[in-house]
Formats: sequence, C-alpha cells, structure tokens
Amino acid sequence: MAADAASQVTVGALGAIFDDTKPQVHEPIVQCVQIKPLPPQPGHQERYRAVFSDIANYVQTMLASQEANHVVTDGSLRKGCFVRLKSFQANSVKGKKILIILDLEVLKELGEAEKIGEPKPLEVKAEEDEKPQPTTMSSNGFYGSKPAAQPQQQNRPQPIRGPAASAHASIHPIEAISPYNNKWTIKARCTSKSNIKTWHNKNGEGKLFSVNLLDDSGEIRATGFNDQCDVLYDLFQEGNVYYISSPCRVQMAKKQFTNLNNDYELTFERDTVVEKAEDQSDVPQIRFNFTSVGDLQTVEKDTTTDVIGILKEVGESSQIISKGTGKPYDKRELTLVDNTGFSVRLTIWGATANNFNVPPESVVAFKGVKVSDFGGRSLSLLSSGTMTVDPDIGEAHRLKGWYDAQGRTESFTSHASLSGATNSNMKPDRFKTVAQVTEEQLGMSEQPDYFSLKATVVFIKQDATWCYPACLSERCNKKVTELDPGQWRCEMCDKSHPKPEYRYIMPISVSDHTGQLWLSCFDETGRLIMGMSADDLMQLHEDDPVAFGEVFQEANCRTWNFRCRAKIDTYGEQQRVRYQVSSASPVNYSEEASRLAEIISSYNIS
Repeated sequence: MAADAASQVTVGALGAIFDDTKPQVHEPIVQCVQIKPLPPQPGHQERYRAVFSDIANYVQTMLASQEANHVVTDGSLRKGCFVRLKSFQANSVKGKKILIILDLEVLKELGEAEKIGEPKPLEVKAEEDEKPQPTTMSSNGFYGSKPAAQPQQQNRPQPIRGPAASAHASIHPIEAISPYNNKWTIKARCTSKSNIKTWHNKNGEGKLFSVNLLDDSGEIRATGFNDQCDVLYDLFQEGNVYYISSPCRVQMAKKQFTNLNNDYELTFERDTVVEKAEDQSDVPQIRFNFTSVGDLQTVEKDTTTDVIGILKEVGESSQIISKGTGKPYDKRELTLVDNTGFSVRLTIWGATANNFNVPPESVVAFKGVKVSDFGGRSLSLLSSGTMTVDPDIGEAHRLKGWYDAQGRTESFTSHASLSGATNSNMKPDRFKTVAQVTEEQLGMSEQPDYFSLKATVVFIKQDATWCYPACLSERCNKKVTELDPGQWRCEMCDKSHPKPEYRYIMPISVSDHTGQLWLSCFDETGRLIMGMSADDLMQLHEDDPVAFGEVFQEANCRTWNFRCRAKIDTYGEQQRVRYQVSSASPVNYSEEASRLAEIISSYNIS
C-alpha cells in the first residue's frame, strides 16, 4: 500500500511552487508528516500547522481556518495520510518558506503510511530573502497567478498612488491575509466606515477610524490611527472599491469591536497604499448571514448576527445617559417583523437614530446587530454595523411579496413576551394536552417547565383582575397608585404621572379534549386575545358597559396555540403551580395537520 501511495505523490512539486523557473503542477499530491495545533488565542478559532512532504522536500504549512480546519476537526487529516492541495498561497517569511493552505482534499483511498523517503527542507535563495514574492494558485483560477515584479518604491512612498501602480499588483483574496504573508494587494469594497473617534488618557491622546472591507472570499476590518486617519478617512467612502497594498499590520481580530467572521484584522501603516478602483463591478456589494426573527430565541446572548425584516413601527428619537461614563447617547427603537410570525425590538444609535427617515413597511436589512436578552430577545445595531433599505436581494423580494399578500393583516408574537421563557427545554413542538400537563406534574420541580398547548378559551373574568394601572416611564411597567385625581404615583421610578397606562394581567380558562386549565396572560397576549389594548378596553368599560361585555364574549370559544411556563408558586402558606403564558398565536392549520400526521405516523401499526 505504501509503495502504491508513494507512486501517487507529486515528487518535486513543493520546490516548483517556490521556483519560477520550474513548471508548475496542478493540484499536487503530498504526504502529511506532522500536524499540531497552534497556541490558542482567546476568543478565536483554533488554528493548525501541518508539515507536508513531496518525498524530495518538506514544507511548513498553515491551514486557513475558514476553509481547511474541518479536515482536522473531523479526523480526516492525520499524520501519514495523503492529500491533494487544491488551493494555496506560497510565502517566504524570515528566510523560511511557508504555504497557506486554503483548500485541500484528503485522499482516503491511498490510506496512511510511515514517512516516505528522507525529504529535506526547502532552502531560500538569498535574492528571495531580499524580495519575497508571494505566489497564489487555485484550481479554478480565482486566486490569481504569480505576480509580476513589484516596482521599486521611493524613499518616502505616499499612502495613495495612481492607477498605473495597481496594474502590476497580484490581487490576493481577503481570506488569504495572515501574519505569514508580508506582500499582498487586495481589491475590496468598503461596506462600512465608522466616524472618527478620539481618546484621551494618561498615555496621551489620539484618534482612529475603521472600515469593513469585502471581496468574494470574505471580509476583514481595517483601522487607521492618527496620521493614517487624516490621510485615509476622506478617501474611503462606503460602497466604493479600493486596491489596498501592504505594508499593513496584520493581527488577531478584537472580536468585541467587530462582527466580521475573520480571525485577523488590519492596521493601516504609514506606507500602506490605497487607491480607488475604476472597475467596481467584479466585487460583491455586501454579504449577509441572516437569522430569521423567529429563530432569535435560539441565538445565544451577545451573539452578533444579521437580520432582515419589514419595518413595522418606528419609535421617537430619545436620549439616555450612560451610567458608566455619564455621556448622553441618542437612540431610537424600531420594530421588525417577518414571515415567521414574530416581531423584535431593534435599537439604533447616534446619528443613525437622529437621521432615520425610513418609511414603515419598508424592507430593511441590518448587518452586525448584537443579540440581547433584556426583556426577551432584542437587538442593537453595533457601531460597525450597517443598515440597507430595500436591498436588491432574494430575501428582500420574498419578504415584500409575503407582506403585501398576507403579512399586513397578521398578528405577531413579540420576543419581549417570551422573557423568562428562554429555557432550553422550551421547544415549539413540545405540545402537551391539559391532562399530560397535570399527570406529568409540570412545574412541580425546582426549575420551571416549558410546554406548548393548543386550547380553546372558555371563560375570561370580567372583574377588576383583568388589568392593572402601570407606570408610563419607559420599560418600567410597575403598578402605580392614585394619590389624588390626576396624580398616579410610581414608587419604583419615584415619579408621578397624570394618568396610568392600563396593562393586561388576565386569568383565562382554557380547555381541550382532555380537561381544563387556568392560564395567566400578560399585556402582549392580552392584546392578541382581546383584540385591543387594555387602555382602550378600560375606556370602553366606562363609556359602554354593554359593548365592554361583548368584547369578552367575542374572545371566548377561540382556539390558540399557547407557549407556557409552569412554575410552583407560594401564596400564603399554600403552594400551587402557576401556568404563565409566554406567547400565543393563532392556529396554523397547515402546520397543525403536519404535526398531527407526524403523531399518527409515530404509532407502530402492524
């Protein structure tokens, strides 16, 4: 087997990669003689170093994490196996030759073997030490070819150069940029540019700005400090394409400042060369990785993601004071919906909030939003994020078609109503009957239980327990007390208001074919079941008691899918299980038929 495998190895291929005078080999086959992880970097993907041999020589390689790591993590790439190098980049770093592996294939049919032959390390010629020449190859030609000789630079090169200079540059993909590559030019679109930020501390003062850069292979963040900020800030414009050439510092990305999927980031240096490209058609506009509004409940807190939806509501611009710094921040809250039946609150900040003039019912795509679980899942647009109105992409066209056809009249479940219902046990398909809820004693343990229930409303109490007077302060919602006519006091906010906002806190009796259960509903669910706000219903109670009663009768005998939280509650000296509704939605009969069909098919009928 070893002899058969040895005959497949492309002897001399590694030396040819680094030697312009030798013929190049398309997708050479080599043997892996060593593999080990690099020292871990907190907050970053694990990276691996491998040594490959072509029997004549061996060379150190670095696996590009975005493309090649999977062959290590799935156990395919092991010491002694044979691989086909499908895409790679060759570099000379400090007198050593190294390959950045972008794509490879493990040839399992060749098996594994002890190291074949006595390969020797590749040697670097003296002239290569002086002028390192990166080489990029790919099976599909995407990564370009060997670069032409670079023009000699002047003693004090300028940060911006004319069109003639870029004509001699080899265009590298963003995903190939690493600290092991010291000569490259990328052609990338500026998808986001921050405002200039300043700092003052004991070490001095300064300023910076950052841009997000995109090409077909990936994205990367680049930052300019002080002098580079002065030179480059006005040059970069969002949406334009640029040639950017090293020298440029490459370092591990600070994940707290970026939402991009790249282990590295760039820092512009004095001699970094930036030039606006005349041809901008061959670089993509923007790249999204959308999470649907309905799936946000499964996304971990503080995750950065992209989202697209219909702009349902636009709040007023307001200002908050940071508790940490004491600085004021402008903000505006938006409500997005999509065809999953959910809505979510999204906060925008600063100039974006103040200058926001997008009309409701527009399709808006957000890139770089942070997921929070404060009051249920909510979103916040990062300073490095972007907003695109009515983008010309398939997701946007599908959303617009859905909304015009049916979405405009649908009701949506707010993620705010799911606060406290983020337990991993809560699954949309974990339906229970009323009998199962009681027989399985859900809610009787120390941890709450979550379940879904399809049931019909059979009775709603009309006494004073269906609502309460709440504070008008944003996000307070605490009960207020009427001290005098026109004076409602909130002890939590230490404020008085001329009137309260009535909110639902509504016990309802529901029933299915197995029994009856009392559920507790809060404001969002109450609005859905009653068809109006508690404020409006209270006003109707005062103006027309007969119409008030008819609203309650109309809400009866309607069937809903409820998401519920069961938790033991102590009242006085007695303990009881309280069933709290996290959200409710109308029955989707197509989905319900599929669910019942799955239940039927699960029975083993002989």
